Amino acid sequence: MPFHADTAAAPVPPGSTTSVRRPVVVEARGLEKAFRIPSHRIDTLKERATHPFTRVEYREQRVLRGVSFDVHQGEFFGIVGRNGSGKSTLLKILASIYRADAGTVRMAGKLAPFIELGVGFNPELTSRENVVLNGVMMGLGRREARRRLDAVLDFAELREFADLKLKNYSSGMMVRLAFAVLVEADADIMLIDEVLAVGDAAFAQRCMDELKARRRAGRTLVLVTHDMTTVQELCHRAMLIHDGELDYIGDPAETAARYYRVNFESAAGQRRDVEASGVPDVNVSVVDSWLGDAGARVDRVEQGQRIELNVVLEARRDLQAPIFGIHVLDVLGAAVFGFNRALSVRSGVANRVPAGRRIRIAGSIDNPLVPGRYFVHCYVARTRSQGDYGLHKLRLLDFEVHGSSPGPGSVSVDADVEAVLEPGPAEPEAP
Repeated sequence: MPFHADTAAAPVPPGSTTSVRRPVVVEARGLEKAFRIPSHRIDTLKERATHPFTRVEYREQRVLRGVSFDVHQGEFFGIVGRNGSGKSTLLKILASIYRADAGTVRMAGKLAPFIELGVGFNPELTSRENVVLNGVMMGLGRREARRRLDAVLDFAELREFADLKLKNYSSGMMVRLAFAVLVEADADIMLIDEVLAVGDAAFAQRCMDELKARRRAGRTLVLVTHDMTTVQELCHRAMLIHDGELDYIGDPAETAARYYRVNFESAAGQRRDVEASGVPDVNVSVVDSWLGDAGARVDRVEQGQRIELNVVLEARRDLQAPIFGIHVLDVLGAAVFGFNRALSVRSGVANRVPAGRRIRIAGSIDNPLVPGRYFVHCYVARTRSQGDYGLHKLRLLDFEVHGSSPGPGSVSVDADVEAVLEPGPAEPEAP
C-alpha cells in the first residue's frame, strides 16, 4: 500500500520563528508485530485425554508491517484506523507493554500511558493506595505521589470513595481515576487510547478541556481514537493505519477523509470514492470561531444579553447546496437549541462552495440560557437528489453565561401565566 507524507513543519514553540523545528521526542522505525493464534484449541481434560498426541496448529496474524513515524515535541499526534488495523497494538509498543518483533522505538522524556481500563491498578487496593502506587510507577517519589493524592481525587470527583476498593468501582469511576492520575503525573509525553469514551459526557468535556490546556502549554500527546472531530480539533498531525500498514500521515482533515473512505469499503474489498459511497464527504475545517466582535472577543456573556457569533469555515472539497446547523449544547452534551442556515443568495455562487473557499457564519442570537457553561457545535450537511445524506460535525467553542437568575433546565422563557387563589365554598369570587 502506498505511503503518503506531507511536508508540513512540526509545531513551533510560542514566540519562535517558523523556521525553527521542534526536536523529535518519539521516533518509530520499521515496527513489526505478529501474534500466533491457535487454529484449534484444546480446552478440556477430556479432549487432552482422548487426543494426547494432537499438535496445536497456529496461524500467524501480522498486526503491524513496517510502521515508521516521528512525533515532535509539543505535538498532538493522532492515530486512526479501523478496528483491528493495529493502532492499539502500536500504542502498546510505544508504552513498552508489547515488544515489537522488529524495528525500534526511541523516546525522549517521561512517559505516561493511558492504554486500557484498569491497567496498572490493583482491584484489591483502595483508590487512595492505587493513586500512590501509580504515581510511583510513573516516576514520582512516594512523598510527591502522596502530596498529589488530593488533587487526583478532586479532579476525578472520587474523594468520598477514596477508601473503597477498586473492584467495587464502576467503569466510569475507573476512567475518572485513571485520567486524573495521568494528568497529575505531569509527564512529558502522554499516550492515550480511546478509553475516555467510557466516561460520562460532563467528565469527557473536562478531559477535553484538560487536553486543550496541555496543547496550549506545548506538551506532547499521542492519541488513538475513532472520533474524527477530536482528531481535527486537537491534533497537529494524524496518521491512518490500514491492515497494519501506514496509509497516510499529515493533515488531520485529510486523515479523517481517508479514514471515512477506508471504513466504507465495498463488499468486494475495493475502495470506493467517498462521493459514491454515501459516506460523509462534507470536508470542512474551522479557520476561526469566536463570540463578540472581532476586536472584542469574549468567553462569557450575561444572562439575557444577545450572543454575537462569528465562524469562519473553509471547504476542503467542493460543497453543493450545503446546510450549516448551529447547535448549542449544555455540559451533559444535550442540545439546548439550534438553527440551520443555507448559503445566502448574496454569495453569488449558485449554492456551491468551491474547494478552498471560505464561508463566514455571523450574526446575533437571542440568549435564553440560564447561568452555566455551554458549547457551540456546527454540523455541515448536504442532501442530494438521490436522497443520500452527508454530515460533518465541528466543535467550535465554549462559553459561560453569568447571571443571578438560575432556573430549572437550561433556558429561561417568557410565560404569560398567572397563579391565583380560587375562592373557597363560602367566599365570594373576586371581582
